Amino acid sequence: MGMKNSDSHQSMTQHKADIFAFDRLSVVQPFWTGFDTAANHAGLDDNVFLHAGPAFSSVESICKPILNSAAVGAVFEGIADNLDQAINMLMAGEIELRPAQDYGVVTPLAGVVTPHMPLHYVYDGNHGRTVCLTPINGGNGAAMRLGQCSDAAVAHMRWINGPVLDCLAAGLGEGLELIPFASAGLAEGDDCHGRTIAATQFLVNEIDSRSKGGIANEEVRAFLNQSPSMFLNLWMAASKCIMMAATGIDGSSMITAMGSNGVDVGLQVAGLPGLWFTAPAAPPNGHITDGLDETRKLGAIGDSAVVEALGLGAMNITHSPEQMKALGNFLPADFADRITALRGCEHFDFTVAKPPIGITARSVHDYGAAMVIALGIIDSKGELGRIGGGIFDPPMAAFNSALSALEDAK
Repeated sequence: MGMKNSDSHQSMTQHKADIFAFDRLSVVQPFWTGFDTAANHAGLDDNVFLHAGPAFSSVESICKPILNSAAVGAVFEGIADNLDQAINMLMAGEIELRPAQDYGVVTPLAGVVTPHMPLHYVYDGNHGRTVCLTPINGGNGAAMRLGQCSDAAVAHMRWINGPVLDCLAAGLGEGLELIPFASAGLAEGDDCHGRTIAATQFLVNEIDSRSKGGIANEEVRAFLNQSPSMFLNLWMAASKCIMMAATGIDGSSMITAMGSNGVDVGLQVAGLPGLWFTAPAAPPNGHITDGLDETRKLGAIGDSAVVEALGLGAMNITHSPEQMKALGNFLPADFADRITALRGCEHFDFTVAKPPIGITARSVHDYGAAMVIALGIIDSKGELGRIGGGIFDPPMAAFNSALSALEDAK
């Protein structure tokens, strides 16, 4: 339970470094301008794959869903002939897994980014200081983010990065600023994480209108219309792009990275770039498929936590009636107080809906509890994929460690 101090949000405005950090965040204009690869953008080696959250302590500690997704990625890349060979290569250390956010990439749930996978390229169109890449959302079906090891997942990945990629690229044109889609979606009841239905429809309509003769591939058109989370990955990249603008501000506790790998949750702060502060990741508090044992709930997983770290998602849930219906019973009793206390101020480009954004480790410390995060719940055995959804309440230890390190760095 937090301190419920209605004035605790003032902690951000009382620290000059955090004021400066918010000023940086409030003018970022994330644009989606095309596609790139991690190999090209970040120089990723062919045997290095990227995952959500902080690094694993060892090969043996890698959770099964991420191991499965990495195997799917290895077959997709052509460095393994089949999934069994891919698993053996991973366990032998021939394929290395590293945190995606260390490379300016975000990936959902158990999804793994491979070196030559086409990624959305999102950059700050205002100052051009920050760039973030993210995979195309896999929609419904055998999506890689679900952490299942199957030939169907490989085939789906090839289709997403083939016909779907082609249609998106054809309709993108000169690029799209993403905040207007998010702002309009929020006004229609989205939260920009667990619910992106309206923003996705606005996005698909725009792609369709920019495509000569409309989206010609009927299978892709049907897929986009039946995939209500297509905007999510783009907004993850946009959120990270905004947060990254504060990176390197001496003494700032603005959160610039947040994610979980199914074992540990981690965050980074602006004043200590590149340093992860971690704690064990419990499973989200939520309902799972009837008949399943609670042990099937994997610990919190995914880089989508950057949305809440920016201040949206479950941190804007009071403006999303459908999300409140779905997750309200799993929220901590003081969630409304946290929403008020932890978020900063408005971003200039949010015009339809104007949510406060920006969360600092200082505000979390002063209040006594962290942001609430909405997450899908993944099968720990890597067999069933998504088995539910719920609310993750990050442990204070990671935030306190970050603040202690900032103090030591003075």
